Amino acid sequence: MSHDDRSIAHASGDDAVAIAGAGPAGLAAAITLARAGRRVVVHEARREVGSRFGADLQGLENWSGHQDVLDELRGAGLSDGFARHGCSDGVAFDAWDRAYALRSPSPMVYVVERGPRPGSLDHALLQQALDLGVELRFGSRVREAGDVSILATGPTHADALAAGYQFETRMANGFWLVLDDALAPGGYAYLLVMNGHGTVKSCMFADFARQHLYVERTVARFRRLVGLDMQAPRFHAGAGNILMPQTAMHGGCAVVGERAGFQDALAGFGMRYAMRSGVLAARALLDGHDYDSLWRQNMAQALCASLVNRALYARFGNRGYRWLLQAQAASGNSRAFLRWLYGHGALSRSLMPWARRRVGGRRAASPDEALLSR
Repeated sequence: MSHDDRSIAHASGDDAVAIAGAGPAGLAAAITLARAGRRVVVHEARREVGSRFGADLQGLENWSGHQDVLDELRGAGLSDGFARHGCSDGVAFDAWDRAYALRSPSPMVYVVERGPRPGSLDHALLQQALDLGVELRFGSRVREAGDVSILATGPTHADALAAGYQFETRMANGFWLVLDDALAPGGYAYLLVMNGHGTVKSCMFADFARQHLYVERTVARFRRLVGLDMQAPRFHAGAGNILMPQTAMHGGCAVVGERAGFQDALAGFGMRYAMRSGVLAARALLDGHDYDSLWRQNMAQALCASLVNRALYARFGNRGYRWLLQAQAASGNSRAFLRWLYGHGALSRSLMPWARRRVGGRRAASPDEALLSR
């Protein structure tokens, strides 16, 4: 069957819409379709949702738009019934161990748990999908699913790697960062704690072969700086896929989430973009709209700004990171500063060609390659 690449292939009438992948992007699409009365079947290669994350703590960013991300989820009809810790205060350290306060009147980020356990973001979306009658077929791969309308099968490349430990702790809830290439080349080291559970990781954008060295440096630094209390540690690592695609359509199939490369290129935050792209793909299917036009209208500006931020961040190294921390501290409002950083003004537009060459030049700016090979 041939498809017009600009429109999503889907069954009509009472036929079920097939989605590949039960991550946040795929489940957001399934929920949106089911709420509109469509029958939906989600094919997931693994045996449960979120299994590749274990019980990882991650950040649901809340700075790239004026609207609170929880309000965005509610407005899209998605569940916010997951455990979370809204972080309005935190501490960041530069490579010379100087501390900088991170403060905002409203949360800069929500710490959430990923994985299959009740209370996680993945479990909350799964439960909402099941309550709406969505059929989940676990252990079902794309090649077994037949024609799919929405492809949400996660990253295909390792543009960034977050490696470290999940653990139990007596520390109070909070988040801490270290910006130092000796701990996380081109990235940052972080410590997140929520309700007696913690994650400490090096989020690196280069030199993945030495990940264990960077992880141990990260653990040692947080022990020295903030008294990291880590009990029953479990090693965990995960890759991130970052790309600004020319199109997020492939053979009549809408590609969403990290499979399309929809992720913040500076810090690697992707959950907000994943769920938003899933909702947009579902709406395109329901209303007969052009999915590429929808995601460009709703996400391209922030994604482009993040590519410029990533290129600049990689260019200036530890001294640049120190300037960034000083500037946000002087602003008095870390969330507002980050929102400004993600603005897409004339400077960002002029730097985009340079940023594309530095960040995306390693491979083609399209999600087409190996899309159905999972």
